[in-house]
Amino acid sequence: MPPAVHQVLATLGYGDAIGNEVLGIQRVLRGAGYESEIFVETADSRLEHLTEDYRDLPGVSHPDNILLHHFSLGSRASRMAYALPERMALIYHNITPPEYFIDIHPRLVQLCYLGRRELGLYANRCELGLGDSEYNRQELEALGFPRTDVLPVVPDFSHLAGPPNFMQAGAFDDAWVNVLFVGRMIPNKRIDDVIRCFHAYNRWFNPRSRLLLVGSHAGFERYVSMLQDMVDRLGVPHVHFLGHVSNDELAAYYELADVFLCASEHEGFCVPLVESFHIGVPVLAYAAAAVPGTMDGAGILYHQKDPLKVAALIDLIATDRDLAARIVQGQDEALDRLERKDFAGTLLRVVDQLRAAPPREHPPVAFDFWEQVTEAEELDEIRPFRPAAFQALPKAQGVASLEPDVRASEASEAP
Repeated sequence: MPPAVHQVLATLGYGDAIGNEVLGIQRVLRGAGYESEIFVETADSRLEHLTEDYRDLPGVSHPDNILLHHFSLGSRASRMAYALPERMALIYHNITPPEYFIDIHPRLVQLCYLGRRELGLYANRCELGLGDSEYNRQELEALGFPRTDVLPVVPDFSHLAGPPNFMQAGAFDDAWVNVLFVGRMIPNKRIDDVIRCFHAYNRWFNPRSRLLLVGSHAGFERYVSMLQDMVDRLGVPHVHFLGHVSNDELAAYYELADVFLCASEHEGFCVPLVESFHIGVPVLAYAAAAVPGTMDGAGILYHQKDPLKVAALIDLIATDRDLAARIVQGQDEALDRLERKDFAGTLLRVVDQLRAAPPREHPPVAFDFWEQVTEAEELDEIRPFRPAAFQALPKAQGVASLEPDVRASEASEAP
């Protein structure tokens, strides 16, 4: 029997880019005859039956096995994978720089900082670092991973294959120009810059236009409130915060869009760009991070965030049908190149390389690591019944200023 090739990650989400890749990897590995399970801390309820608890990983561990470790934030699952004897390849989905979340989401500042710090430790643990884009591969190389490669993202558009649901989106089906952005409402996406560019377009080029912002803002209500205050302060008309939508509603918004506008400053890949390619929406995107690589010469990239110049580009796309058609043709060609990449062949080649290479010397692990694992599990069992167990020590007088640090420590992903 060949060695098992398992995957480990913090959480398996439904319908997101990482979740789709994890399931795709498992299909390829099982099709090639490998035993392959997905070990997680948490999973969407619709996917739980496809996963195993990460705490069961030591029970199937063997030095001949291979772990494919999906790293996006540090986690208990990550640290357990680090301590086990398997050969390991790290698949990096990128971590947003924490400074984007300062004064917006303190907990995420902490998680992103710790995740980026923890990532560097895996350079000595892994035989191979895989980026799901060239941008991510270069980051691993800069961190000192001895060997790096790209495991290409092969987009899955099945979630957009059904009939579009125009029950809500139908209100925007008219002669107006619809400028669309799809993605989480988070600071690194620079929704504020999208709004500024749309404001210039609506004011100076076409008052019969609207901005459709589609994406979840869960956990970022404060940021969305700031954006709404900005809209009111500038007097920007026709800006619609549409929140999280179903897949069939998302398909409808893509169908109604005249231009997809992206101002994001940090992306590891940016799936909505290729979703726009798939539907045939001309894309206008800021040339930052992984975006130029994802665009692959298609769409229109802009390099300066001058709202008036970006507005002029929106107007050019919206009014010149021949230009829009040429842009869409170029996007079709880029999408065809992406879909022709040999995802299965690349993955199996990586596994063959890991099997053939001699194992690296395992870096040291804290002498009491497994004791910490046991104690953390015991505390987790107590938490629902005795929450005071995590605040059992009396507060010292005169050190009230330390309280935030104590809470952060209690919330950390120990062990």
